[in-house]
Amino acid sequence: MSQRFVGKTALVTGGSSGLGLATAHRFAGEGAKVFITGRRKEELDHAVRQIGGDTVGVQGDISNMADLDRLYEVINKQAGRLDVLFANAGGGEFAPLGRITEAHVDKWFGINVKGTLFTVQKGLPLMPDGASIVLNGSMVSRKGLPAFGVYAATKAALRSFARTWSVDLRERKIRVNVVAPGTVVTPAYKNELGMTDDQIKQFVAQAAATTPLGRAGTPDEIAKAVLFLASDDSSYVNGIELFVDGGAAQI
Repeated sequence: MSQRFVGKTALVTGGSSGLGLATAHRFAGEGAKVFITGRRKEELDHAVRQIGGDTVGVQGDISNMADLDRLYEVINKQAGRLDVLFANAGGGEFAPLGRITEAHVDKWFGINVKGTLFTVQKGLPLMPDGASIVLNGSMVSRKGLPAFGVYAATKAALRSFARTWSVDLRERKIRVNVVAPGTVVTPAYKNELGMTDDQIKQFVAQAAATTPLGRAGTPDEIAKAVLFLASDDSSYVNGIELFVDGGAAQI
């Protein structure tokens, strides 16, 4: 494994499981001092032990402004800077049009949109010129998935943020890009979507049938794409949405 992030500090929100955990593993393996967040302390502590090295876990919810302030106080005290931010934390639930509630909209726009916005904004004072921000989007912002309209809209908002923020941060040469995963099974399929093992199996089979590569992806495949966008290997890449979906959104 290369050492592209030696001497750098990386933050992965929602880093205690799934795509965030896989990405935090990669950052740590390439020399970064890694901070991860998560809402559940036991799961967060377990993730810190898994990642090892100099990893620091900070419990919190990105939709809570006090939690974000506390997060950045810890990073400032222990590292003094933030070179890479992977704004990964987020989620969703199925709700078809006709059964969408105000609480459903408020919850997921509060986490995915408001939470991501303030995760980035509150982190800016710690970021040196030339830092990198990667937002976790989704293939579904481009492809209609039944009963997933609110979630898809929140991810489309992140794509719009990347366009605007790449211009807002032009003078500081901070790059902002979006990684858009396709079908990748993570614990959220059960924890948030409430899917059974059989439902997940059927969902993956359907996704594979409509994906040019003929399969679902893995968390590590998404992680490798995030590290590319976060590193100097993508030094002339800015404001893009990189689909890591086996080609599903391209057909």
